[in-house]
Amino acid sequence: MTIGTSHQPHSQPASQPASQPCFEGFYRTSSGKCSPCDCNGNANRCLDGSGICVDCQRNTTGQHCEQCPDGFIGDVVRGVPTFCQPCPCPLPALANFAVSCYRKSGSVRCVCKENYAGPNCERCAPGYYGNPLLIGSTCKKCDCSGNSDPNLIFEDCDEVTGQCRNCLRNTTGFKCERCAPGYYGDARFAKNCTECNCGGRMCDSQTGECLADSPQVSTGTDCPTISCDKCIWDLTDDIRLAVLAIDESKSTLLSISTGVAAQKRLNDLNLTTTHLQVQILMTFFLIKGLLIQRETIETNNRATQLVHQLSNMRDNIQEISSKMNYYAIQQELSPEEIAQKLSAAEETLKEIRSHKPFTNQRQLAHEEEYAAEELLLQVEDFHERYNDTRSLVSDVLEQLSEQDVKLSDLEEALDQALDYVIQTDDINKENTARLQRREEQHENIKEQTEEVNSILLSATNILAGPQKVNSQLSEIIKNVSGIYAEIDGAKKELQEKIANLSLFDDDLVEKAMQHAHNLRRLADELDRNLYGVDTNGLVQRAINASNVYENIAGYIEEANEAALLALNSTNRVNDAAVGIDTQIIYHKGKSEELLNRAMELHRTADDSNDLTIADTSRHVNGTFARMNALRSHLMRAITKMQSAEPEEARERLEQAKLKTAEAVSATMTVTQATTPMDENVRLWSQNLQDFQHNSAAYDSAVHSAGDAVKKLTEVFPELLDKLRRVEQKAPANNISSSIQRIRELIAQTRSVASKVQVSMMFGGQSAVEVNPKINVEELKSFTSMSLYIKFQKDNPELATSPDRFILYLGNKNAKTYIGLAIKNDNLVYIYNLGDEDVEIPLDAKPVSTWPSYFSIIKIERIGRHGKMFLTVPSLSSTAEEKFIKKGEVPGPGSLLNLEPENAVFYVGGVPPDFKLPPSLNLPGFIGCLELATLNDDVISLYNFKHVYNIDTTTSPPCARNKLAFTQSRAVSYFFDGSGYALARNIERRGRFSQVTRFDIEVRTPTDNGLILLMINGSMFFSLEMHNGFLYLRYDFGFSTGPVLLEDSMKKAQINDAKFHEISIIYHNSKKMILVVDRRHIKSVDNERTAMPFTDIYIGGAPAEILHSSVGSHLAGSIGFKGCMKGFQFQKKDFNLLEEPGTLGISYGCPEDSLMSRKAYFNGESFIGSSQKASLFSEFEGGFNFRTLQPNGLLFYYSEGSDVLSISMDRGAVVLNASGTKIQSPDRNYNDGKTHFIVTSVTPERLDREVEVEDFQQYSEKVQTSLYGCPVESPPVALLHKKGKNSSKAKGNRNKKVYKIQQPSTGLKKLYQEVNMQRDPQCHLPMNPKATEHAYQYGGTANSRQEFDHIPKDFTQFSISLKTHSSHGMIFYVSDQKETNFMALFVAHGRLVFMFNAGHQKIRIKSQEKYNDGLWHNVIFIRGKNIGRLVIDGLRVLEEPFSGIADTWQVTEPLYIGGVAPGKAVKNIQINSVYSFSGCLSNLQLNGRSITSASQTFSVTPCFEGPSEAGTYFSAEGGYVVLDESFSLGLKFEVVFEIRPRSSSGILLHGHSVNGEYLNMHMRNGQVTVKLNNGIRDFSTSVTLKQSLCDGRWHRIAVIRDANVVQLDVDSEVNHVVGPLNPKAIDHREPVFIGGVPESLLTPSLTTRNSFIGCIRNFMIDEKPVSFSKAALVSGAVSINSCPAA
Repeated sequence: MTIGTSHQPHSQPASQPASQPCFEGFYRTSSGKCSPCDCNGNANRCLDGSGICVDCQRNTTGQHCEQCPDGFIGDVVRGVPTFCQPCPCPLPALANFAVSCYRKSGSVRCVCKENYAGPNCERCAPGYYGNPLLIGSTCKKCDCSGNSDPNLIFEDCDEVTGQCRNCLRNTTGFKCERCAPGYYGDARFAKNCTECNCGGRMCDSQTGECLADSPQVSTGTDCPTISCDKCIWDLTDDIRLAVLAIDESKSTLLSISTGVAAQKRLNDLNLTTTHLQVQILMTFFLIKGLLIQRETIETNNRATQLVHQLSNMRDNIQEISSKMNYYAIQQELSPEEIAQKLSAAEETLKEIRSHKPFTNQRQLAHEEEYAAEELLLQVEDFHERYNDTRSLVSDVLEQLSEQDVKLSDLEEALDQALDYVIQTDDINKENTARLQRREEQHENIKEQTEEVNSILLSATNILAGPQKVNSQLSEIIKNVSGIYAEIDGAKKELQEKIANLSLFDDDLVEKAMQHAHNLRRLADELDRNLYGVDTNGLVQRAINASNVYENIAGYIEEANEAALLALNSTNRVNDAAVGIDTQIIYHKGKSEELLNRAMELHRTADDSNDLTIADTSRHVNGTFARMNALRSHLMRAITKMQSAEPEEARERLEQAKLKTAEAVSATMTVTQATTPMDENVRLWSQNLQDFQHNSAAYDSAVHSAGDAVKKLTEVFPELLDKLRRVEQKAPANNISSSIQRIRELIAQTRSVASKVQVSMMFGGQSAVEVNPKINVEELKSFTSMSLYIKFQKDNPELATSPDRFILYLGNKNAKTYIGLAIKNDNLVYIYNLGDEDVEIPLDAKPVSTWPSYFSIIKIERIGRHGKMFLTVPSLSSTAEEKFIKKGEVPGPGSLLNLEPENAVFYVGGVPPDFKLPPSLNLPGFIGCLELATLNDDVISLYNFKHVYNIDTTTSPPCARNKLAFTQSRAVSYFFDGSGYALARNIERRGRFSQVTRFDIEVRTPTDNGLILLMINGSMFFSLEMHNGFLYLRYDFGFSTGPVLLEDSMKKAQINDAKFHEISIIYHNSKKMILVVDRRHIKSVDNERTAMPFTDIYIGGAPAEILHSSVGSHLAGSIGFKGCMKGFQFQKKDFNLLEEPGTLGISYGCPEDSLMSRKAYFNGESFIGSSQKASLFSEFEGGFNFRTLQPNGLLFYYSEGSDVLSISMDRGAVVLNASGTKIQSPDRNYNDGKTHFIVTSVTPERLDREVEVEDFQQYSEKVQTSLYGCPVESPPVALLHKKGKNSSKAKGNRNKKVYKIQQPSTGLKKLYQEVNMQRDPQCHLPMNPKATEHAYQYGGTANSRQEFDHIPKDFTQFSISLKTHSSHGMIFYVSDQKETNFMALFVAHGRLVFMFNAGHQKIRIKSQEKYNDGLWHNVIFIRGKNIGRLVIDGLRVLEEPFSGIADTWQVTEPLYIGGVAPGKAVKNIQINSVYSFSGCLSNLQLNGRSITSASQTFSVTPCFEGPSEAGTYFSAEGGYVVLDESFSLGLKFEVVFEIRPRSSSGILLHGHSVNGEYLNMHMRNGQVTVKLNNGIRDFSTSVTLKQSLCDGRWHRIAVIRDANVVQLDVDSEVNHVVGPLNPKAIDHREPVFIGGVPESLLTPSLTTRNSFIGCIRNFMIDEKPVSFSKAALVSGAVSINSCPAA
């Protein structure tokens, strides 16, 4: 084979280097291998990575060239085509008018385009004309000038010529384009053909003017007695009409390919007509004129007949031509054969013409024709039957082939069944063998039971020994009574023996208990090891099953131990008896020796004197006395031993015997019950015994997790690249929501991967590139990382090269990084901030002395200071060894400047192509590593980008005893805000009853988060944390709507980073009770209804639930971030990680995640610390910040009279220390980016440690959020490029930074003067919770926004919408006459995009309904020749049109949400002209956002959460204008209710032209009515005892009767008597509600602000007033909908 000339694919080596491209016909996979392209032989190239084929040949398409494009058909019935050819509809290539085609029943079926019809698209559809069989001809739309039958859905014309049939409305002509004779007018456009009013005479066909009277003729002529001038003019007019008709006929005939004779005849007629016209014009003879007129009429009639005949002839010729072409195509004739057949036909025609007159032949021909027609009918009938039969043949063949396939399948099934029978037989044999083995095991157990019984019999026999010993002891004791000797020394030894004898049972029990304790400790240790690595509960279930077998073995072991105990007790009693016997024999000898000595002394006494005898006598008597006393003691001890000891031993042995019998009985029972599962239990037990090294389930689970994450890692980069390419294509935002959803799923998957708490084994050549989700900006000033490490000390490679690399986090250029390594038997922490390496060796604990299990390593870097912690745990207790080592960078650098696009994180090793810095350039790690945290986030090795030489099957991970580090890991769960736990069917652990209870403990520093959520359709139960306090809302189908229970009194703050026990108690199905830390917080009653739930979400919920209709009732839609433990339902515990629905949570509670290192300030907030610190001595510190505000205080400290502060002044950073002021040269630090301030004092080295501040520990927190920072960069900040994103305050070494000590009083005063977002007198916030950049429309028929400044050339629009309404206008723009327009509206719940193209209206309507209350993204485009509607980036609807798009122009304004009164009714149905009821957001024209409306009418922000009836006046300002139905005269009454959100604002205002006015307003909670009746101003006020702004509804009434005005506010009443105006009259003037234009306000009013809040039940003179029917609703006012919270 010659390379380069063969068309066959090359043999591509799998190990082709990545730098070389793959050969033609191959592509490079994501793993780097070259694989052959799968293009079905229709392409030679495909894309690397995906394998998608490029440049498909032979008219194929698809990712693998496996399909035919539209309008083509493949060469095979089934499978992949080898080539595709144009559809023969009717002609394959020259005239293909099909959208697509397919084969059915052996023939090709065509799916014709709109203008064509027929099985092969061989004719025009109704309403179109033309000849598709004629090459070059197409079907065109019939044009009858709109004068055809209006009942038809299309215009009726000849399907070949296009001549209109049945012209209506008094019209005539080829296209019904002129009025019929006797009528005049415009037939084409005005369509007003009217009958001539000339008394039967002719009139002008256009103007209707009657022509002049006919001239008079002489008597005797044929002319009537009329004027000659009139006759001539009538004649000339008729000739003119005839000439026009003949000219039209001439043009028609010239367009037809007819014979020479017809053309000559037409020319003769033309010449004759011209000649006649000239002759008539030149003669004034009346008789000739009349004759010529008659001849002309006859000629015209003949010409008309001739035209008709010629038209029929042309039609026949075209039909013959088309049938000839169709016949040629059907019979597959070549052009030569067609020419031969034509010549033969001409010869036949000549022969026929030579035989005239054909009378007989004609008769015969008619007969033959009739016979031929009969025969033809029969042939056609037979042919039709043949075709039917032929069509059935293919079906029969298909059915036969299907039957054949089914027979083949049946044969395969029989073969498979045979295999199953064989396998079943083998399995039966195996089961038989297993049964035999189990029977043998049963026999073995029986033998063991018999052995136990024999042991018990032996123990019974052994018991006889002590009884015999007791009898011997009795005889020995009787013999001792005769001893007379000194036995002083025997007393102590006998007492010790008696004590030992009495304590020997206690020693035995103590040792047994110690042994049991050791066994228990080992069992707990094994359980912890297994549970620590058992993330899915698989191993735990195996342990539970294994415990059955262990119990069996345990019972047998207990029986053996009881028997051994009895034997040991007997042996000990026997030994004790032998010892006593030996002691008695010994003391007996001593007694005899003493007796002999006494006898010798007695003999020597005879030789002594009396005194000596007396002394000796006393001595002997004392000896005898002591001997008697000792003998009595000995007798009592022996008696005690005889009476007590044998009885106790006998009782213990009896108890042991009973326990043994019980153990044997239990053993037999359990053995019989577990015999069927004995074999499996043995296998599981064996696996679990070797679990740490070869646990198959654990290895499989880890390997599966690794494979899954590996596949995700391979897919994610490709998917993200594709998403970026799609986002860069126009339209820019057509699938943005879909892409965002995919990104959310990817982020969620990454988050789940980060929770995999399993280690990885590294063998020295392996490496993992981790994908941490943390922002590199957060690592600049502070970096913290923790991990678990275990060495494989028995690996021989460690002996040859003990120094090893552990991890590297830094830039690819190895200039800025942090790392870990083992050097010189020490763990070394290395980091570089851009200048030089800092190495911190932990020399206090050499690596060689570390234990063989996991230890904890934590490294920190605060600025330039580094610190390393080592924790060595104990497996037997919670005791730990801790070691700390510190270091610092000698230079001024203090930031870890990682580049997001170049930062890498390698663990265990690095890939071959990466060059480590010299300090870390070491061989890879050998052992197991597990990542824990990076700053505040939990990370895992299984959230990786790439792995190198990792295989969990050959190198399984190491099991880790998590409980050895902290006991809380077994019961605490960590939530990072993205995951949640789902407990399904909670009633499996407890039942909803009269008292239903939920308990959980939470610990978090965050302000908001979801704790518990249960849903069932529209019913829900939610417990949230809102602004640090609990917020409980629920609805079990109550008629009054949802019930709110919140900690409004702020009794229990939850977000203080401490554990709080929360209890929810539902009592008697009608009372909800909230308890925090066993303290009652609040309770609320509701309708008696049971809880209708089965499942519960904990710590969060899926996005589709949070964004559903239930989510609108939640205070927020963010997950919980922090720790939870002890979740209980009805006091029954749940292990959340074992619940199948749990996603994205992990064990443990990392302390770093609970620290509050961030704080968000809103301009009126601060935090302060009471900790005493002197910042004027040695000090080093810093902080980072980001803001959009140019001015503000960042930092403040005071010590005595010295004050130091850091602030922002017009974008610059200013340091003010004791009067010394230093300002940064740059003034752009308010760009929304992160900037760093790092300072220090004079000393070269600090004696104190640098620590990160935890804002939770600060004593003062005023309106400060310690979690999250919502500051965003504006567009101008994104366009402004700088060299670096960070800045440092540089200067001399004496520059200082200080912590906040105590804000000054002036600073507090400044805070109080700032305009607050919440009115301090009001319970409700000034702005209810609303969707950002979204607005709510509706309430009035013309609610809308108008935009005046729109670009001239625009084609693409996009908008997001949410509604429950079935009709309503969304978008409208037009010119002044509304001839050109574009509209997007809702009709019957479906989206409709409508615009004009010339006089044609294009309408694109969605098939699905979108009034489901969910957000939908809509893009609508008007192109040059196509309209397009894109919904949610998934459904694309298109409609082409013809016309000149450049002539389409519209004018301002552009309407959103509705139109002005009277607009759009010309083009849109009236139901959809009314205002859209719902929310709209993100309006874009040509990809650019349009935000500033020139006018707003009844539009408010899109509020979230519940709503109620009422009219809401937003903080943006607005008012309602009532018509002239209100009298400001002598008598009126106004009553309404308000629920304000601000303590000041105008409620009502009316103004007359003569200066009289009525004004009602609030100021600081006081309601005032002020009038002017033409004489002077007078007013009255009411101030409630409670706050008017307490979140409740308040009733206000104003009553006027002449000069008396009364004001009622709830139960408080006040009135005023003003001056009497004798000339007072009633004025009907407009009334403004909620606000008033500035020009109408009176200068004497105390407030000019608009009302903020809700108004309802407005009545004037006891008549309800509907704001929806108001004369005008201006500004941000929502009619009929008011936020409830």
